[in-house]
Amino acid sequence: MLHQNNLKLYPDRPTHECGVCGIFNHEDSSKLTYFGLYALQHRGQESAGIVTSNGHKVKTHKNMGLVPEIFSEEILQGLKGHISIGHVRYSTTGASNVTNTQPLTVMHKGTTLAVAHNGNLVNSIELRSHLEEQGSIFQTTMDSEIVLHLMARAADLGLEKALKKTFSTLKGAYSLLMMTQDTMIAVRDPNGFRPLCLGRLNNGGWVVASETCALDLIEAEYVREVEPGEILIFQKDTMKSLYPWPKQNNQFCIFEQVYFARPDSDIFGINVYMSRKRMGEILARETNIDADFVMPFPDSGNYAAIGYSQASGIPLEMGVIRNHYVGRTFIQPTQSMRDFNVKVKLNPVRSFLKDKKVLIVEDSIIRGTTGKSRVRALRKAGAKEVHMVVSCPPTRHACYYGIDFPTSTQLVACKRETDEISEYLGLDSLHYLSLDGLVEATGLTKKDFCLACFDGRYPIKPNTSFHKESLGE
Repeated sequence: MLHQNNLKLYPDRPTHECGVCGIFNHEDSSKLTYFGLYALQHRGQESAGIVTSNGHKVKTHKNMGLVPEIFSEEILQGLKGHISIGHVRYSTTGASNVTNTQPLTVMHKGTTLAVAHNGNLVNSIELRSHLEEQGSIFQTTMDSEIVLHLMARAADLGLEKALKKTFSTLKGAYSLLMMTQDTMIAVRDPNGFRPLCLGRLNNGGWVVASETCALDLIEAEYVREVEPGEILIFQKDTMKSLYPWPKQNNQFCIFEQVYFARPDSDIFGINVYMSRKRMGEILARETNIDADFVMPFPDSGNYAAIGYSQASGIPLEMGVIRNHYVGRTFIQPTQSMRDFNVKVKLNPVRSFLKDKKVLIVEDSIIRGTTGKSRVRALRKAGAKEVHMVVSCPPTRHACYYGIDFPTSTQLVACKRETDEISEYLGLDSLHYLSLDGLVEATGLTKKDFCLACFDGRYPIKPNTSFHKESLGE
């Protein structure tokens, strides 16, 4: 699978678990959902799926792999209906296999219910144990399946009361879509950890997606974000909004701005491209480095590097070239071919780098293993000095809300100071963007964000045993 190979190529990159897209009231809903998932492929390359309804019959197609590999024109023609929800996945909970692909679908009392979930539930172990004691039989190892069991148990209350009861039980991060034969539902947790936006199709139908880039591809008009703590119910020609919880403080994941979201998306009301450029500008203000040129490692750090170069006056160059044609598999090299997994995708421009003072702009450092190999490659290519600036603070703490950061002990910054990390990576100097600078770049305030991966202040108490189990699968 591409994702697994990406881990081999870049074991130091953080990974996200999924993206969702749903279409309501459009005759080509499955095809529009397909294109929406295509735009969201960066959020998960492990598996994908679409569930569609024509108002009576529900059909599903999902598999392991990338969106264009899983769906063909013939398959999409077989998914005819005016309602569809789709999902691209990278697993942070649940094993990597076909059984755990989403959307998950069940039949209960003649009604089909499907769910596509982005996020992590921090109380999933307790809920699952309680449900199993009550007789529930789980088909997957996904925390998302808990939503289906809770909804089924509350079904006799009616849709709105069932939704309120189900989601009042859950703790953690969830931006998700559900559907029945004739209804689509969008839910965002009260803290708004993960993004979710609402758009309008040119025929009057609706689209809900993780990022606005999905709306752009299907030419939908952006309406607004699904608000934290909001439930949207789409039925017939109506959309109803519910707010079943007391108002909570926003806890937007700031790493969406740093790394995960596509730069052409607006996330949490912020344009990602512009915020990443501002991160680079503020880095230039906070540092004073004598370098011949600024360079990113494509594609991480590209936009912060533009901002740094423009603010500092140091020229922006591409000192390494990316091979865009790396396939899903490749023959492994002999042991003598050192750092092959780095070189196969990025290759230094030797004649340009020779005797130069290089300033690398990176978006983040997680384990540090990839960065170490990259710095070694630049020195081998003849770089005179190698400095690095990072467009976020040191990542010292694990994430429990939907990002597959390693446990804290695996994070290079967990027990190392900046000068120690610099020495480990083989750099002449290393500089991180301050936490204040990072927040300033977004245009919001610290109270709007979850910053736990940087400061260890978790807005919802995590279940650490849950995280260890998910990492061990």
